[in-house]
Amino acid sequence: MDEKDLWRLEGMMARVLGQFRGEIDQSIDLRFNRFQGEIGEDFRHQLSIQREDFQHKLDLVVEGQHSLVEGMTRLEGRMERLDNRVDGIAVDLSAHRRDTEAHRKGWRVREEEGGE
Repeated sequence: MDEKDLWRLEGMMARVLGQFRGEIDQSIDLRFNRFQGEIGEDFRHQLSIQREDFQHKLDLVVEGQHSLVEGMTRLEGRMERLDNRVDGIAVDLSAHRRDTEAHRKGWRVREEEGGE
């Protein structure tokens, strides 16, 4: 084997290794792209889950606010009825006072002694 044969052998090895390196690079690129796609899918899936969870919690808050508004509306109705009743009692009391003051001379309240 002479130097020329060694150069030919080196050239053949370089071509084989170059081809092998190209196949390895393609395999690595293919696996990397596949892995990148899987990561993207997992990320989108997790975002979807988080979005659904957030929407559910937001729906609960809205439902709670709606219940509070309904409760406040019922309370306002009761307060209005109570105000009307108090106003009616005030009118009755005023009328009663006017009536008792008009008859002050004839009516007197006294306490009896020793009464149980």
